[in-house]
Amino acid sequence: MRERAFFPRMPHTISANIFSLLATLAAAFQLALVAGAPWGALTQGGRVSGALPAYARVIATISALVLVAFIYIVRTKAGLRPRTRSPRFPRLIWFVVAYCALGIAANAVTPSAAERALWLPVVSVMFATSLHVARRQAAPLT
Repeated sequence: MRERAFFPRMPHTISANIFSLLATLAAAFQLALVAGAPWGALTQGGRVSGALPAYARVIATISALVLVAFIYIVRTKAGLRPRTRSPRFPRLIWFVVAYCALGIAANAVTPSAAERALWLPVVSVMFATSLHVARRQAAPLT
């Protein structure tokens, strides 16, 4: 059967590892912002230059936690973690794909050229790799 994904010959595990690496780097970036790194121009529309204010650090914290959850979902779907028995869990990968698609749109229209230059390629690859993993046929639970 011929698969019509972005990376038709690449194993899903490689896509999951690429996604995991990029999401880990993005989560580390968010945690650095929480710790006071002066990179506000590279996030949240680039409205803040320097360190983020407290309310924006809360958003960065939530973003980091969401990214870690996404890593778990993608790696589980790719078969790199034991599968859960929850019947709804396999569908969560589509939430990851949709979130990345929204991230592409948001980063494409951000007023911050620096944010767009940094995050648009990253989120685009995260979208493509999560979509590749989402299209993987899950093995039956034993």
